[in-house]
Amino acid sequence: MTLTPELEATRQQIEAYARDYGLDFYEVIFEMVDFETMNQIAAYDGFPVRYPHWRFGMEYNRLSKAYAYGLQKIYELVINTDPCYAYLMNCNRDIDQKTIIAHVYAHCDFFKNNATFAHTNRKMIDVMANHGTQIRKYIERYGEDTVEAFLDTCLSLENLIDNHSPHILRYETKSLNQTSYMDDAQETPPNFRLRAKPHMDKYINPTDYIAEQEQAYKDEQKRYKEQFPSEPYRDVLLFLMQHAQLENWQVEVLSIVRDEALYFAPQRATKIMNEGWASFWHSNIMTQRAAEASEIVDFADLHSGTMAMSGQNLNPYKIGLEIFRDIEDRWNTGRFGKEYDEIESYEEKRNWNKDLGLGRKKVFEVRRVYSDIMFLDEFLTMELCQQLKLFTFEYNGSSEQYEIASRQYQDIKHKLLTSLTNFGEPYIEVVDGNYGNRSELLLKHTHNGVDLKQDYAQDTLRNLYTIWKRPVNLETIVDDRPTLLSFDGSDHSSRTL
Repeated sequence: MTLTPELEATRQQIEAYARDYGLDFYEVIFEMVDFETMNQIAAYDGFPVRYPHWRFGMEYNRLSKAYAYGLQKIYELVINTDPCYAYLMNCNRDIDQKTIIAHVYAHCDFFKNNATFAHTNRKMIDVMANHGTQIRKYIERYGEDTVEAFLDTCLSLENLIDNHSPHILRYETKSLNQTSYMDDAQETPPNFRLRAKPHMDKYINPTDYIAEQEQAYKDEQKRYKEQFPSEPYRDVLLFLMQHAQLENWQVEVLSIVRDEALYFAPQRATKIMNEGWASFWHSNIMTQRAAEASEIVDFADLHSGTMAMSGQNLNPYKIGLEIFRDIEDRWNTGRFGKEYDEIESYEEKRNWNKDLGLGRKKVFEVRRVYSDIMFLDEFLTMELCQQLKLFTFEYNGSSEQYEIASRQYQDIKHKLLTSLTNFGEPYIEVVDGNYGNRSELLLKHTHNGVDLKQDYAQDTLRNLYTIWKRPVNLETIVDDRPTLLSFDGSDHSSRTL
């Protein structure tokens, strides 16, 4: 359902305000939906045209129960496409709709301009629809149980991707193919000798240097032939697509899962910034331009509820908003740089004001080039931690409850950055596709101080075996000892290296 005439007039007004502030976004198409439709769309992550799978029904059931019991309400849903599509709940109050529309325009500005989203497919609705059609065709051809079982396996591994692959070319596709390396008889080695006159040749092309270069070249070619892949390969799903013994339809299903995981990765990498940016602008637009005097109290009630933080819950809306506000204030007053950092007097720091007026320019710059990890690393200050009353907590075995572990700035920052690095998930890479010269798969876990959960690791190895069809091994650290976890298709094993 389209917007009512009154709400359409409000939308046009708020869009004009947003553009006046410098926000830049694609066309935004708003749709009014009831709570059941909103939950259905949210269960599909904003794309109701996606392939059929039981997990979407499970998510719809969870959302419906949460709404029915008053535990959760989805005010809006906006997706990263061109044009952007935004869904509004038809039971929202007028002041809610105003605030949400301002919030949506800021989200769309972030999608369009943040570097993390630069390589996302802006026509993803069409791509998702094509994916859904393909999966349904495979279901008709191979049976629902067969396709769904394989899809379950692929979805359990969807985090084993290289989130940075759209931005960084780490390796050429050719270097992954065992058969792509020519042997010495087929490949012409490079000529390391430079052209020189006979009487100068011994000076320009020293014999020892030439021999050294030729030997280094032969050693490199030998390493390429013996090692497969030639370097650790972070994008495990891509490696499986190219080298596992799969049928064509299975490769296509694995490709669908990987493509959609890569599409949603930037949203996971910028959750705090994205919600903070949208909250920053909806609060500015509403308090300075859009809200009437009679609506301020209702807006404050809605806004404060959205920003609430309690107990162990970290609210990305609140954290992001306060950091953006702090950035704007610091760059307006000049509270940054070497001169400011060297001040030792707390009172002098508190009253420091150079009246530079650079805050608005700085927040737009931050919006453009940062992701959550860099954002928190650079702009979460000790003063903000104290202001937001942040702390770390741990489980106390003796009291059998979670307790505050630290309020120290460095501890808080380390905990946050650790939880955001690779979305808090372990780094797993393929290091050998022919382990033990038996076509087994060897992966390596980059240990960062936290051991793998053994049940998760075993399930992952089992699902990798389903795709690779040969024993799968994983190097990790268990209880401070290098350990090799293995699954041979029937039994799990573990041995200390």
